[in-house]
Amino acid sequence: MVAKVQGFEAGWWADLGTGSGAIAVAVARMLGPEGRVFATDVSEVAIDVGRLNVQRYGMQDKVEIRHGSWFEPLEDLKGKLMGVISNPPYIPTEDLPGLQPEVGWHEPKLALDGGKDGLEHLLHLCEGLSSVLKPGGFFVFETNGNKQSEFLVDFIQTKWDSSFRDVEAVLDFADIKRFVTGYRR
Repeated sequence: MVAKVQGFEAGWWADLGTGSGAIAVAVARMLGPEGRVFATDVSEVAIDVGRLNVQRYGMQDKVEIRHGSWFEPLEDLKGKLMGVISNPPYIPTEDLPGLQPEVGWHEPKLALDGGKDGLEHLLHLCEGLSSVLKPGGFFVFETNGNKQSEFLVDFIQTKWDSSFRDVEAVLDFADIKRFVTGYRR
């Protein structure tokens, strides 16, 4: 998805809620010399793991990890980002006990719990998008599936139609509407 954004190679990107830093590193590897990824996370452990992985893959000159919640560490980048990527917590709180063991046992609750309906963090991300993306900037969020993706597409198109274009739900490999994407006008 990132490689399809016109001019992505030279752009500045944000990976919000970076966790291990895997997405930040993957995007950074595609960027040209001017491109940069700013990764944020509220968890001190995630920050340490992310920094370790950035160093492990030699991406120190391309990825900067910042401690803080979502957009807060990016105040200096308002209106300058080519793209925002996030795989936020989106599991409804009441669904956490029933998660598959490989998910529920190995991921911290902070990385999974999206609140009552799973939309708490996703809605917060939608609220901050227009202030950080430059015109033509791209966003992609992972969601819990069809219902959340369809809700977010409708929400963004209804509330911020004048701010975003081409907002859509994108299928994963299992034909589930897993991602929501769009562009800043």
